[in-house]
Amino acid sequence: MPESAFVIVRHGNTFEAAEAPRRIGAATDLPLTAAGHEQGEALGRHFAALDWNFAQVLVSPLARTRQTAQAILRHLPEVSQPQPCEWLREIDHGPDENRPEADVLARIGYDALAAWDEHAVPPPDWHVDAPARIAAWRDLFSTALGEVLIVTSNGAARFGLVAAGLTETGPAGLKLRTGSYGIIRRERDGVLRLADWGRRP
Repeated sequence: MPESAFVIVRHGNTFEAAEAPRRIGAATDLPLTAAGHEQGEALGRHFAALDWNFAQVLVSPLARTRQTAQAILRHLPEVSQPQPCEWLREIDHGPDENRPEADVLARIGYDALAAWDEHAVPPPDWHVDAPARIAAWRDLFSTALGEVLIVTSNGAARFGLVAAGLTETGPAGLKLRTGSYGIIRRERDGVLRLADWGRRP
């Protein structure tokens, strides 16, 4: 089996620096802030400097991920245009959608949030469809050729780690920071290896 590399990017910032963060998912299609656009540009410059040559670009259909992908690809003119993938869409937080983090914690508790951040176990009433997401990631890992760029959201990205059996990522758990990325490599024997997680240019 040929080697391949999967570069998984989380979109840039959607909240201004002075704005209190909220739990944003599939039902809240926020655009990037100016800082978020710059994070995308920084990723593009970074990938160009490293001579990444992406054979395929997959992107969630939400505005924040599409805008991040566009900013990256401005620095990679030879790369093909992104393909929208519904299975990369951010999860739906149900009653916690677009709510301040304090309200979310008050409803679900710290243990439920820790289970989500560390093991991708969704809290009650969140709409995730983990089996379908895991199956889609596994199909990508087993069939894609060359270097693949995936631009998505935090809730969706973690299922790449789960699908690959690579959930031991360190103190940050499964989360990617905004404007950061991770790399999963497929070796010649088909084994998946975590090469990086949470790197921000």
